[in-house]
Amino acid sequence: MVVQADDAVFRPVRAGNPFEETVERLLQAIKLGVVVPGDRLPPERELATRLNVSRVTLREAIHALTEAGYVESRRGRYGGTFVNEQLPKPRRTPAKRLARDLAGGLDDALTLRFVLETGAAEAAASRTLTAAERDHLERCLAETSTARLADYRRLDSRLHLAIAEVTGSPSLTSAMADVRMRLNELLDAIPLLERNIDHSNHQHQAIIEAILAGAPTPARQTMQEHLAGTEALLRAFLE
Repeated sequence: MVVQADDAVFRPVRAGNPFEETVERLLQAIKLGVVVPGDRLPPERELATRLNVSRVTLREAIHALTEAGYVESRRGRYGGTFVNEQLPKPRRTPAKRLARDLAGGLDDALTLRFVLETGAAEAAASRTLTAAERDHLERCLAETSTARLADYRRLDSRLHLAIAEVTGSPSLTSAMADVRMRLNELLDAIPLLERNIDHSNHQHQAIIEAILAGAPTPARQTMQEHLAGTEALLRAFLE
């Protein structure tokens, strides 16, 4: 059974500032493609329960995201909170400045991502996947392969999360969502080049084919090559 990414993202907030944590969780769901433009967020009562926050805190978080241009509230029988069709463009902060702000956290995030994602690919290929899980991977792959440039990063993130989902581990899916958010702002600062996207899509195809074929070692190795390429490109722009 697929471990739904929204269960991993809309999990109870940690101790600290519940407002900031709630905003972070909702942004994570949107930026990683767990809820897509045009989708409705879960009902307020359900979402507050899942995040373990008060409905007042949830409303404040939704208001902040409305002001930032990520969601809109609609009234009526078919109302609710919907993700805007047109999302705000990522901030164009220079990559070197973002990397400097991360400091030693960059190496930490890249190492964590490497361990999580190679392990996820191997674990997914080691399982006997259901028809629904196989369809889920194939659908996410197809959406990434045909994505518009403006949507590519979000759908790329969604594909990688789908691999974690079919491992059957909610903890792994949550951890991958967290590390992806740590790196995506930095990746957004790097130009998306058609040649790199084509190469990435070919690697995605090979990774998913290995998982669907039940081949753990090739799945891990292909994911390793994919992540190494992304890291090399990232570091080249930081030099």
